[in-house]
Amino acid sequence: MNREELLAKRDELRQRLEQIRQDIRGGVDSDAEERVDQIANREVLEGIYRSTESELARIEEKIRDAI
Repeated sequence: MNREELLAKRDELRQRLEQIRQDIRGGVDSDAEERVDQIANREVLEGIYRSTESELARIEEKIRDAI
């Protein structure tokens, strides 16, 4: 990847992290069954968030190395 592609990927990952943060911050439903699903979904989102953070760190390292 060239520098422009790395910067575009970095921006995409940052945007994805913000969207995930918003989803995680969302409240839970008062219905017990729905709440169980929301909690399970939140756990999945947290895993995706961690993975995306790791990918972002790798991209930012490549950007620093490319300077």
